[in-house]
Amino acid sequence: MRTDLFGRSFRLFGLFDHKYILEGMGSRYKPNNTIAMKRFRLFLIFAGLTLFLNCSKDEDVQPRPEEQIDRSANLLATGASAGDLLANTNLSNLLIEIAYVEGFRPTSTAMTNFEQFIRERTFKENITIQYKSLPSPGEATLTLQEVADLETANRTAYNENTTLAIYIYFADAPSDDDEPEQDLVTLGSVYRNTSMVIYERTVRDIANRSSNITVADVEEAVLCHEMGHLSGLVNLGSPMITPHEDPAASNHCDIDGCLMGAEIEFGGGLMGILERRALAGKSQAVPNLDSACLADLQANGGR
Repeated sequence: MRTDLFGRSFRLFGLFDHKYILEGMGSRYKPNNTIAMKRFRLFLIFAGLTLFLNCSKDEDVQPRPEEQIDRSANLLATGASAGDLLANTNLSNLLIEIAYVEGFRPTSTAMTNFEQFIRERTFKENITIQYKSLPSPGEATLTLQEVADLETANRTAYNENTTLAIYIYFADAPSDDDEPEQDLVTLGSVYRNTSMVIYERTVRDIANRSSNITVADVEEAVLCHEMGHLSGLVNLGSPMITPHEDPAASNHCDIDGCLMGAEIEFGGGLMGILERRALAGKSQAVPNLDSACLADLQANGGR
C-alpha cells in the first residue's frame, strides 16, 4: 500500500541585527592642531568602517536563492500533476532530476528506454535529464518519510515557468517495508505528484539472480511503472474509461500482463514476468501498458 506525503518543509534562517555605535567623538578641536587632525582622520576611518559594516549587513538580509523557489506545486498528492505531465498545454518542458547515491547510478540503457517511454505516452518533446551524485545517508533501511526528508535536503529541480520537474532518488538501502524472508521486497514507489524512489540496491540484488534478466531490464520496468502512477494510473488522477482497477491492489491494473500490474513493484513478481517474457522470445522483457491504461492516458491528455 502506498502512502502519499503531504507535509511541507520549511527552512528557517536566523538573522541577527547588529548596531554599530560610535562614541567619544569630540565635537571640538583646534584648527591647525595635530591632535585635531588625528581626530579628523580617526573620524574618517570610523565613518568608512561604519559604512562598510552597514552595507555588509544589508547584503546579509537579502533572500537566499533557495528561499525564492516555490515548492508548493511539487508537494501535492500522487497523480495531481497527471494532466500536466501528459499534455503539452500548460507546461511544455520536462526536467527530470536523477539523484543517486554514489555507486548506484542507473544504467544508461534504462534511462534511454525510460525517456523513450515518456515520449511515447506523453506530448512532452523538450525533456532534460540531469544527474546529481549524493553521499550515502548511512541507513540500513529507508521509510518513505526518510526518503522525503532526503528529497527536501537535496532536491534542486522544481516547477518553474513552463517547466514541470520530477525528482527520482536511487537509494542504496532497501525499503523499511520489505519482508525478504517471504521474498516481498519493494523495488520502487511514488510518494508525491512529482517524486519517486527506486531502491537500486534491491533492484541489483534481484537482477543478479538471473542469467536472462539484466539490471537495466529491472530498472526500466520499475521506472516506467512508477511513471505510470505519476501519470495518474490506475484511477490515481487519470480517470478510468472502463473499470480495470485491481480490487486486491488499489491503483493497479487487473489485466494480466500489463505494466501497471501490482507485481511489477515487487521483486519476486517482477522477475517472474520478465523471465517468462524473455524465455518466450519477446522482443523486450519489459511489458507494455494494456489498452485500458492507454485509453485512460489518452483521455487525460496523453498519447
